[in-house]
Amino acid sequence: MALGRIIRACAASIALVGLVSAHGGGGAHQKPLQVDPEADWATRHMAEEHHIGNFDPASFFTLHDFDGNGFWDHQEILKFYGMEDQTAKDVPQSKKDEIISEIIRLMDSNHNNIVEREEFMAFVVDRKGALPDFGTGPGHHWDIEMEYEIHHWEKYHDENTKEEDLTHPEDIAHFKQHDELEDEADRQAAMDKQPIVDHNIPAKFRRQQ
Repeated sequence: MALGRIIRACAASIALVGLVSAHGGGGAHQKPLQVDPEADWATRHMAEEHHIGNFDPASFFTLHDFDGNGFWDHQEILKFYGMEDQTAKDVPQSKKDEIISEIIRLMDSNHNNIVEREEFMAFVVDRKGALPDFGTGPGHHWDIEMEYEIHHWEKYHDENTKEEDLTHPEDIAHFKQHDELEDEADRQAAMDKQPIVDHNIPAKFRRQQ
């Protein structure tokens, strides 16, 4: 991948980081906030994943209600705990089930198997509860550009980075993933342009002469 395309991709993710950081008054492309290692999971998650140091329960819920429908379903819970990210590919299903079960147990007071906004607020504000730490890290749930930006580029590179500096295993893996995605997109585009070839159609679907 050409350096120009690399920098453009990173620039796009920097802009997105800036939008997220605006919630906490920070600027784009900043280093992750330093937090007390004894801080609760949500505080560490917000600092590392979002660059937000000050937040309230309502904003936390809204930020992680990815489809904006007013509740967290199982997929959203797994997403903000990082279980849908590539880094969680080796996490057993039993661990993912544990995360869902515990969150539902703690917050789902009306037993409809989701966490509604009011239930989360009651858990955090009224009962002084905190999202548990399942030992799976601070959570990852952005696209590949944001993940690379937040978890690697910010720590080891900056706007002065040159092509020859992009030699870390994380750099190589990231650009390899880009190439694979682009190759697949090119392959699919080429297939879409092909006319229907009769002999490629299964016999049971062919028009009888």
